[in-house]
Amino acid sequence: MLCRSRFLCSALALAASSLFSPQLLAAEAWPSKPIRLVVPYPPGGSSDIIARAIGQQLSQEFKQPVVIENKPGANGNLGAEFVARAPADGYTWLLCDLGALAISPSVYTKLSFDPSKALRGAAMLAYSPHMLVVHPSVKANNLKELVELSKKQDLNFAVTATGSAPHLAGVELARLTGAKWVYVPYKGGVQSVQDTVAGQTQVLMNGMLATYPHVQSGKLKLLGISKSSRMPLISDVPTLAEQGAQGFDSGTWQGVVLPAKTPEAVIQRVNQALLASIRSPEVRSRLTAQGAEVVTMTPTETDKFFNAERARWRSVVQTANLQLD
Repeated sequence: MLCRSRFLCSALALAASSLFSPQLLAAEAWPSKPIRLVVPYPPGGSSDIIARAIGQQLSQEFKQPVVIENKPGANGNLGAEFVARAPADGYTWLLCDLGALAISPSVYTKLSFDPSKALRGAAMLAYSPHMLVVHPSVKANNLKELVELSKKQDLNFAVTATGSAPHLAGVELARLTGAKWVYVPYKGGVQSVQDTVAGQTQVLMNGMLATYPHVQSGKLKLLGISKSSRMPLISDVPTLAEQGAQGFDSGTWQGVVLPAKTPEAVIQRVNQALLASIRSPEVRSRLTAQGAEVVTMTPTETDKFFNAERARWRSVVQTANLQLD
């Protein structure tokens, strides 16, 4: 059929160009091969738990294997850099604590990539507060008693990784309360939990997903949570803010980011699939029972959160004079 006006011809040409744009065609063909879901920490931590909770559903959604790869090291920076430098084709994702990732540029003076420029938010998935726990032998049953005890004897505070979100939460808690810790660094949350259970360290701040099972078994004693309000699952446990740490609020924010230049259409498709998976009754009930709240965000909201966390923790890092090469 011939165009009967210059305007109509132009409109049809524009429509055709949008329908067959490379980005749209790429999104329609995507995914055509397995997806790598990188967790930049050892197995057993909060990020790993969530990755494995949603992995099977994502595989069914995309009709392609979603392969979970643990790439620990340098407080998650090794795995994050791997994803940041991966091809921006939608086949390599990073699932981690986005709050911790936002801290890295302030802590590591020689970080070889800028997370805010090299990575793009795809979705926020879940939040779980940090739990302040101690070995059962510690003679303190609340935050006030623990602070007083810390001034009388050395208490080893297990740091999941130097510069991690739980580490800075411990630093900020000490600033607010006057507590004195002896920080003992580890290379991941799992080992720090194990050593606190064994009594080699006495105090730990860590995400609820990975810590709560040890509280339930009686291997760790829970003194408070870092959430701004109490959790229905453990409504009898007071927040740390209630116990004197005014305004204290921290936790692990699990989300997914992709290389920054990933096509927008693919980013949106990833967001839809992630939110459908995390909101499914099976996954939601499983995570809720372990102490995580399903908290979802769009790609734009995820990026805004990431920027806000980076600004928030920068001042804590500067106050603590905590910088690493």
